[in-house]
Amino acid sequence: MKYCFIGAGNMAGAIIKGLTLGKNPIDGKNINTISKTNSSAKKLADECGINVCETYDDAISGCDVLVLGVKPNVLSEVAPLINDAVNRENPLIISIAIGKKLEYLESLFGSDKKIVRVMPNINAVVGSSVSGICGNKNTTKEDIDVVKNIFESIGSVIELTEDKFSIFGAIAGSSPAFAYLYIDSLARAGVKYGLTKKQALDIATHTVLGSAKMIAESDTHPWELIDRVCSPNGTTIEGISSLLKNGFESDVISCIDAVMEKDSKI
Repeated sequence: MKYCFIGAGNMAGAIIKGLTLGKNPIDGKNINTISKTNSSAKKLADECGINVCETYDDAISGCDVLVLGVKPNVLSEVAPLINDAVNRENPLIISIAIGKKLEYLESLFGSDKKIVRVMPNINAVVGSSVSGICGNKNTTKEDIDVVKNIFESIGSVIELTEDKFSIFGAIAGSSPAFAYLYIDSLARAGVKYGLTKKQALDIATHTVLGSAKMIAESDTHPWELIDRVCSPNGTTIEGISSLLKNGFESDVISCIDAVMEKDSKI
């Protein structure tokens, strides 16, 4: 299978590295890329052995999968430049452009094309993204499996209906920033009580990482795990009580509400 990436920015680069340097690497010679910033594409070529092309026609020629890794506002500019090649090769089209729905993508490339919308997150850079995927009516199970294989190289994949993409984005797309804030707040509390910032950040980071792994791998509800940590009349239950009394749960939900409200206005 041959792949073409239009764009070689951070996210496209993370996907290419996942495909060529991950657990089940493919030969970089099977990946073409073209980018306005040739420096980023050439750097990826040095690291991953991919082909850097000078024209869209060369990049798309012979490809089975076309990954659109350009910014959302650039899609409408790129589409007319690649449509002849897309019509000729008829690849499976994957878009990672935030906020661009399948209907919009079909208006650019044709309602007869196989198109999959994907939303990875920033943690793709370390191979720990969770990516939401949704295909249009023309895609088959085999097409979706191809997309899953690509994005499982940078983390986990969840198949969704398109109407769930907004809430998926609010949680998977925005919450890494909220998690960073929580970890930093824990670290600052550690500094308050005498740890160096590096010590505190290491402790907080690995504790949160381990806690997430515990939920993911133990198949145990978070509240049950909370109960395991909280001893009667102990220090942890005191901290939990303080969080609940000060509106921690409702603040988190309100935070997601704010993201969803903003998303509806964009």
